[in-house]
Amino acid sequence: MEINYKNSKIKAVCTNISEAVKKYRIEMAKKIHLRIDQLRAAESIDTLLKHSIGKCHKLKGNRKEQYAMHLEEPYRLVFVVSEGKIQIARILEIVDYH
Repeated sequence: MEINYKNSKIKAVCTNISEAVKKYRIEMAKKIHLRIDQLRAAESIDTLLKHSIGKCHKLKGNRKEQYAMHLEEPYRLVFVVSEGKIQIARILEIVDYH
């Protein structure tokens, strides 16, 4: 799957481990980058959901078009997927929405 980002700040955290460590800490930074690698390696969102990779799940309510993957509790990597010949995951935020 291809990946793009909502803004330059989330892109920096997701693509540069030192930026992720500055904003979070080393364990969280490693988990963020693991999830990005898992998204990139997946053929589709269905693969992530079917095999529960990163505990990927579809959200409900006012986030019904979004998906999330677990990071360190209670944080989640939230993204949307655009359909087409190649699915593209757009990373929106790292958030505790609980």
